[in-house]
Amino acid sequence: MKSGHSSYAELSPTLNIAPEEPDHIHLMGICGTGMSSLAGILKDSGYHITGSDQNIYPPMSDFLKDLSIQVLEGYAAENLHPIPDLVIVGNVITKHNPEAIELARLNTPYLSLPQALRHFAMDSKKSIVPCGTHGKTTTAALTAWILEKAGMSPGFMIGGIPNNFRGNFRLGNGPFFVVEGDEYDTAFFDKGPKFLHYNPLITILTGIEFDHADIYQNLDHVIESFRKLIRVIPPGGLLIANGDDPVSKNQLNDAKCPVITYGFSQGSQWKAVDILFEEDQTQFTVLKNDRKYMTGSTPLYGRHNISNLLSTIVLSDFLGIDKPVLYEAMKTFKGVKRRQEIKGKKRGILVLDDFAHHPTAVKETIRAVKEKHKTRRLIAVFEPRSNSSRRDIFQEKYALSFDMADLILIPEPPLIAKIPSNERFSSRKLVEDLRDRDLEAFYCPDSDGLLDQIIRRSQEGDVVLIMSNGPFDNLPQRVVDAL
Repeated sequence: MKSGHSSYAELSPTLNIAPEEPDHIHLMGICGTGMSSLAGILKDSGYHITGSDQNIYPPMSDFLKDLSIQVLEGYAAENLHPIPDLVIVGNVITKHNPEAIELARLNTPYLSLPQALRHFAMDSKKSIVPCGTHGKTTTAALTAWILEKAGMSPGFMIGGIPNNFRGNFRLGNGPFFVVEGDEYDTAFFDKGPKFLHYNPLITILTGIEFDHADIYQNLDHVIESFRKLIRVIPPGGLLIANGDDPVSKNQLNDAKCPVITYGFSQGSQWKAVDILFEEDQTQFTVLKNDRKYMTGSTPLYGRHNISNLLSTIVLSDFLGIDKPVLYEAMKTFKGVKRRQEIKGKKRGILVLDDFAHHPTAVKETIRAVKEKHKTRRLIAVFEPRSNSSRRDIFQEKYALSFDMADLILIPEPPLIAKIPSNERFSSRKLVEDLRDRDLEAFYCPDSDGLLDQIIRRSQEGDVVLIMSNGPFDNLPQRVVDAL
């Protein structure tokens, strides 16, 4: 570290790793979903793993404890003593973090999460990278399950927990590694998107919208990151792109590789038609260049999920996976935790937990649940928690996301004081805007108030859909328990 800058770390985005294989690896910010998964991969590879974090609580604390990984609570310079052979820096870490400052002082080798993942898990693999503003977690989980059923033993790291596997990571013995392509920044010393580190052979692009307002200035800024990703796909690779998304379609000329489009619109090379949402399964037909390719059945529901599924059918055809294997994989896919996940059914009331937070995701999730449960009253509970939803950039758009809900409950955004006062989202204004559109909506200050409202207002036959990209004070389970 240069003299005169002792209050913050000066680290370079270049690959900084010891020439010899490390023994002891320390992860800063280990309790994040991606970091804990990487810790599991490294532990399974035989390395001695330690980590630190200031937010140590279940389920990640239990997960790491089960792996016998020592987790130090809080960040401190002494956590890097004895000095590890390698440090992996999570993107929650700032340059003012005491461990980051000590890391720079020690001149110890370090990597960001995506650099480490590529180095330790993906180096000899062919990478499949599902990416996009929405649907990448479900698409990645589907891809891994199809490859598994085809006997390909894929490696994978996914941003949610697929119910078909015992966890969200695996090294795998086969030639492919499936990694969810996150457009969020890599680390405080590398502000480029994570997915640029994954050396994609095959990329699935589900769509591009503005999100992550804390790091992206506008939609054009987001698009530029995806264009960089498209440009690095090699000529021998493949880009599978959502033909229903005009923003994605406008970037396809940047590809050096073949491009295949999928969707519901006429211009797509692959299409899903004759979609029938039933109580337990969704039936559909797939067309390839307007000719029938196959019929299928899946427990997934909602047009957005059928779109995600269609992209993996395109991938399966490209990889030469037999249709009977593909059909069985689709039919037996169990989804991902916190994606329309059933938390329980009590007193005839169904409680669902979902990760939706972007206005489009909220709208499509509500639409999917309502289409599946046509005769039931739908209570939609939404926590504006993400870095974007706590800002007023989506204030007006959220007012158009709840039309298919019968009752809407909105709490105060958590940690709102961290957002500049002139940029803050207003839950009260959203409720007023929803009421102006003749929708039944109510404001609640916190999760305790929400719980009381849900229990008082719900009745037999209702579906309670709870949406947040965070723990939401364990509200879904609390509702089930209270019912």
